[in-house]
Amino acid sequence: MSGPNGMLYGGDEIGALVFDPGHHSLRVGYAQEDTPKADIPAVIGVGPATHIPEAEEKVPDGNVTQTSTKKDELRYYIDVTELHVPRPNMEVQTYMKDGQVDNWDLFEKMLDYCYSKVIRSPSEHHPALFTEAVWTTRPAREKLAELLFEKYQAPAFFLVKNAVLAAFANGKSTALVVDAGASQTSAVPVIDGYALVSAAVRSPVGGDHLVAQAKHMVTNAHIQMLPIYSIASKEVIRERERARYTLKTLPAGLTNTWQQYMLKRQYEDFVHCVAQVSESVYDERTAASVPAAHYEFPGGYHQDFGPERFKLTECLFEQSLGAPHLVCAAAAACDADARAALWGAVVACGGGACTGGWLERLSKELSSRAPSAHRLKTSAPPAHHERRFAAWIGGSILASIGSFQQMWISSQEYDEGGKGQLERKCP
Repeated sequence: MSGPNGMLYGGDEIGALVFDPGHHSLRVGYAQEDTPKADIPAVIGVGPATHIPEAEEKVPDGNVTQTSTKKDELRYYIDVTELHVPRPNMEVQTYMKDGQVDNWDLFEKMLDYCYSKVIRSPSEHHPALFTEAVWTTRPAREKLAELLFEKYQAPAFFLVKNAVLAAFANGKSTALVVDAGASQTSAVPVIDGYALVSAAVRSPVGGDHLVAQAKHMVTNAHIQMLPIYSIASKEVIRERERARYTLKTLPAGLTNTWQQYMLKRQYEDFVHCVAQVSESVYDERTAASVPAAHYEFPGGYHQDFGPERFKLTECLFEQSLGAPHLVCAAAAACDADARAALWGAVVACGGGACTGGWLERLSKELSSRAPSAHRLKTSAPPAHHERRFAAWIGGSILASIGSFQQMWISSQEYDEGGKGQLERKCP
């Protein structure tokens, strides 16, 4: 499809953009690139702006003046370099809920940032492809299209289910996609490039649940998790020796939402460094035979973590909420003649799928559950960033394919057909 200036949408000619908004972060970048240009936390710091000086106002008789204070405006802090600075009265808020945009005013601030600070190019110059969860509501889809066309004047727009794109990134048009995200884990059958929404299943057990379990484990071990921003200096100590550190003098008025956000980031680092999934159901004797993982906390305290790091991740494979159960439920909800192809193409993606041993455990559990008549094959990209960015990578590939260019919803089509174009071109 050609744009108003005769330029093809997508590819090198005009620079189509791919946006992949998730609960943990938003990925954005140019189509045809291997990785996103930016991976931005899906939270925004909101605080009072610099005080606006009082403005003088004249009363009707023109002889006496009085002052009135203009209302202070809000300032928004986006991305880690701004978010991680301790600022008085800055609240941390998210624009995502249940896998879709919930606070549109905040989301607009994020898109403003993407265009002005990341892409550094006017939005009207770039077609925009957005990923979406299979359960995204129709009003949310229509609101996004309205925003892109009416505020950002995008020349073209498209929406694709993230499961479809994850399958595409793995070279498949038919697959059963298991997405281990931050707020939830889902299993979505994709057949011939279309997501079967009616067969998609999900559970609330995701990366955030694992972080909560880690916090519980550390607290019960009587280990103090201090946020890294609070440490001015620390001494080198022996393993398990009491930490010796000096605290920074911090500004007054730091909000609870900001402090909790920063603490959560620290626990996320702990999970990334320590958590490991056992190949089979947790057994303490087996876990004890595996080398421990060493971790140093921000205050300087450090120790090895052995069997407990395997026990930590068992919540990801709970009987009715874990990924293996979701895969079985999604496959069972599909037509019998489609199941063989789906069992032969189970694709794992998402940040949770990067946890050590996660894919191997999924494969082993599914091997005992899959119907004997079907050949099971599970796969995931070897590189962790490819698992985390699977949907974005799929979008990057799709938006740069020549045969896709006729699929875009152009601004002219939107002007003529309105939001109804979404259901027609982006089912």
